[in-house]
Amino acid sequence: MIDSHCHINDEAFSKNPEDYVKEAEKAGVFQFLVVGCNRESSELAAEISNRYKECFAAVGIHPSDSKFAKPGDLERIKELAKDKKVIAIGEIGLDYYWDKDPEVKKQQKEYFIKQIEIANELRLPISIHCRDGIEDCLQILKENPVISGGIMHCYAGSLESARDFIKLGFLLGFGGTVTFKNSVRPKEVVANIPSDSYVLETDAPYLAPDPFRGKENHSKYLYLVRNKIAELRNTTPEQVEKETTENFKRLFHL
Repeated sequence: MIDSHCHINDEAFSKNPEDYVKEAEKAGVFQFLVVGCNRESSELAAEISNRYKECFAAVGIHPSDSKFAKPGDLERIKELAKDKKVIAIGEIGLDYYWDKDPEVKKQQKEYFIKQIEIANELRLPISIHCRDGIEDCLQILKENPVISGGIMHCYAGSLESARDFIKLGFLLGFGGTVTFKNSVRPKEVVANIPSDSYVLETDAPYLAPDPFRGKENHSKYLYLVRNKIAELRNTTPEQVEKETTENFKRLFHL
């Protein structure tokens, strides 16, 4: 399996990333996309990716971190993105759940677009974080097409919007939320999209799947996501593993 979105660069794991990787490998996870949220975490993601052959990195400024960004941060992201082990710009996007101020939303949109421009210049896919901003996200992507596509991380939108993102060249990322009893939309979406349009993720250390919900997440729990998706798609865990691995490798040319 491939964990298409995790934060081994988080303080919960960054002191012993080797132990994290080994533990996950025992559970069948053989590649990881380590995702940055700001300048510092992106630098660490790139460092970890260069230290371990199993790891790749995404670098970017998360929408909720855009208000804390400093002059030169975007230039640093662009510099980091030229590293051969950095395969995406992310996580970038919109988060209106925490930030409802119109000026903050405007700033998030500006950072989103600027980082799409960086991705297009470097011909890299993007990893999108979108919470409570699906319509704006779709509009931005239609007005600013992403050359190399990307992943809608932790997708929680409607099936109709899912089809719109797929048409724009995006894979949909599904993690622990598909195992939650009250999580209706992700289950509906993952059960009804084409086999070439989704990937597995954990978002570790966040969003641990049942029965570990509320605890620290880890890539070693990815099999729980895989198994639930197999159930929802009426197929086998092996088939889900095959499809998601192929989809990830196709997107990132691995």
